[in-house]
Amino acid sequence: MLCFLKGMAFVPFLLVTWSSAAFIISYVVAVLSGHVNPFLPYISDTGTTPPESGIFGFMINFSAFLGAATMYTRYKIVEKQNQTCYFSTPVFNLVSLVLGLVGCIGMGIVANFQELAVPVVHDGGALLAFVCGVVYTLLQSIISYKSCPQWNSVLTCHIRMAISAVSCAAVIPSFYWAVGSFQMLALASY
Repeated sequence: MLCFLKGMAFVPFLLVTWSSAAFIISYVVAVLSGHVNPFLPYISDTGTTPPESGIFGFMINFSAFLGAATMYTRYKIVEKQNQTCYFSTPVFNLVSLVLGLVGCIGMGIVANFQELAVPVVHDGGALLAFVCGVVYTLLQSIISYKSCPQWNSVLTCHIRMAISAVSCAAVIPSFYWAVGSFQMLALASY
């Protein structure tokens, strides 16, 4: 069953590397083209106008695919581990996978609907990606604790939970800035 998963560790590595490259390359192109201020622009601002919008869209779409592949691989690994030594209900793992995949769809929406062209759709996709990603991370942390010490070390569980906690804390300012953006759009339309 897990024979097709051998050697799959490169997928999360490629996901992180490719996603980082997507943000860095689109940022550099946007700054060099004079489309954004070089001091801390929004990620989406670096992908709103050509040529960086094409680069950003392509690379983030591929990141969404790599994210889905990573989540499916993790799902299959946890499923197999759970069959060997029952530690969690399989539905919990499935819900985690579905939420993760929905987050990847949100990434695809962000990649294909530029912030300036269709801001409501873009922001909705970003919210979907962010919230589902945070919940996915939290659920995977809980699964890690449930499978400890058989499949994870306590240190690994603590690190995953710390990342989840930071992600959850980041949701609050995200909502704050998203609401502020929507209010500014509403005022600009009057």
